[in-house]
Amino acid sequence: MRKLKRVYIAGHQGMVGSALVRLLATQENIELVTASRTELDLTNQAAVNDFFKGNNIDEVYLAAAKVGGIHANNTYPAEFIYQNLMIEANIIHAAHINDVQKLLFLGSSCIYPKFAEQPMKESALLRGSLEPTNEPYAIAKIAGIKLCESYNRQYGRDYRSVMPTNLYGPNDNFHPENSHVIPALMRRFHEAKSSRADKVVVWGSGKPMREFLHVDDMATACLYVMSLNKAIYQEAVEPMRSHLNVGSGADCTIRELAEILATVVGYEGEIAYDDTKLDGSPRKLMCSRKLNELGWSKKFNLRDGLANTYEWFLKSL
Repeated sequence: MRKLKRVYIAGHQGMVGSALVRLLATQENIELVTASRTELDLTNQAAVNDFFKGNNIDEVYLAAAKVGGIHANNTYPAEFIYQNLMIEANIIHAAHINDVQKLLFLGSSCIYPKFAEQPMKESALLRGSLEPTNEPYAIAKIAGIKLCESYNRQYGRDYRSVMPTNLYGPNDNFHPENSHVIPALMRRFHEAKSSRADKVVVWGSGKPMREFLHVDDMATACLYVMSLNKAIYQEAVEPMRSHLNVGSGADCTIRELAEILATVVGYEGEIAYDDTKLDGSPRKLMCSRKLNELGWSKKFNLRDGLANTYEWFLKSL
């Protein structure tokens, strides 16, 4: 019988992790390995080491992270830097000492400087100051990239990194305060529609520009990057910056996003903007040319992706 490849998805209940589960479950030669937060504390080094030792893992997708929107990042900076540093350090080191040769680390577009040239290329990393509101989270994600690079350099591992743009989709966090912009606004518009409210207030001026990618597109990108020949991957990335951007290739203002979301949800009231709230970076558009040239492309446009997400949101209620 053909041996199944045992693939561990760290963070399998999160938005990205669950998308990876859906996709990998369709592969005939894959046996998924997962553990919930109650079963495994990823900030506990000994527990993570024991988990790897007892599960004979072949590959790792490191999608586990403490995540949140601008409000959460600005309110809980210590939690964001500590938990993310511990999670990635424990998993990457445990993978190494248990002889796991292949691992994919998922980072974030916030690793790039606040005023990086647009669209942001992989080479922009460490070339300027970060956005202050999410700097602790960004520092942790940069450390994750460097952990992968360091184990590759010293031990010859094949640990790869992908930097997604702003993601959305099924299993996102729809908390009214601590979520990202799309789920926060989707919930707000839905509740306003249900209560027949005449106005929805959007935090910030509405002027910043953001790029968005459906999480199912991110999942296909992850598998595509992991499937690349090692020599091809290494040729595509830069020495000492061994990561690839994953984006949709287009951005829009928060105001434009709000208008599309209102249409998708069916909210017909007024949309107001509270410019006393923080805007964050003025623009964040990823340059995904390298990955596109390697052969990957997205499936969802923004409107269709938001409609798909709203359909899931309604079912989840």
